[in-house]
Amino acid sequence: MIGELVQVPAGAIHVRQDGPADGKPIVLLHGFEGSVHWWDALVALLADTYRVVRIDLLGFGCTTGEPGFDQRSQSEMLAAVLERLDITDVTAIGHSWGADSALGLAELSDRVSEVVVVDQAPDCNELRILQVMRPVLRLLALAPIGRSVHAVLNNNWALRQAMAAGFAPGFDPDATGPGWSQLRSDHRAMSWRAYRAVLVERPQALAARPLDAQIRALGLPALVIHGRHDSLYGWRNTIDRYAAAGARIEVIDTAGHSPNVETPERVATALRHFLTDPSRSRPAAS
Repeated sequence: MIGELVQVPAGAIHVRQDGPADGKPIVLLHGFEGSVHWWDALVALLADTYRVVRIDLLGFGCTTGEPGFDQRSQSEMLAAVLERLDITDVTAIGHSWGADSALGLAELSDRVSEVVVVDQAPDCNELRILQVMRPVLRLLALAPIGRSVHAVLNNNWALRQAMAAGFAPGFDPDATGPGWSQLRSDHRAMSWRAYRAVLVERPQALAARPLDAQIRALGLPALVIHGRHDSLYGWRNTIDRYAAAGARIEVIDTAGHSPNVETPERVATALRHFLTDPSRSRPAAS
């Protein structure tokens, strides 16, 4: 553990804070199979100016928890953490699956002033693994199968194959961090029950309430950062939908699904431009 445990009704939540206490707060929320370490390189580029707060979501990293992996449960936990730490004027940033929690937090708490989505499509219609493996993924809801898959993926070779889609072709996580050793630790720490919540229940939830519609309804300044080489979600349709919802768009030509890991300098620059631009617009509420 590299931070502190903050007690809220949902449990003991692992939180890491860097940067000046009086800096503009930025809350970073990791994706599926991740942890606060997926932001290490980016934090080093932001903590000179901003108060950077990283949080392990329920059932991930050093935060315990078995039930409540859905958007509402995660968002209620995050809102409680912000209240406990008395943090306001927050920029909520979510990578991949973490984008759901960032937007859900903004919906629940008036402590959020901007939202940022990193490589997450509005829904799962284009998520290729769902198209090919939907029947198999439903089996992950069964305890013996879910536990077995989780155990198998703890093998170094299997984990590398499964997580390769999270980066641009040829990218080595050992080059800029968090590194394969940390990725394996994050996967091992994740609750196996999260498979059902993320891969089975989440697509149904996003079909009913896509993230672009959530951004439009929030009416907050929004930035979407997407890697052109994302092999999970097509970048063109994704940015078109978010742009139509009023979000500012930043496409990173050299990144895949995880620009916060692959190209942290580009992400930091995009964030600074967004947060210091007084002309950034607010999506029109529907």
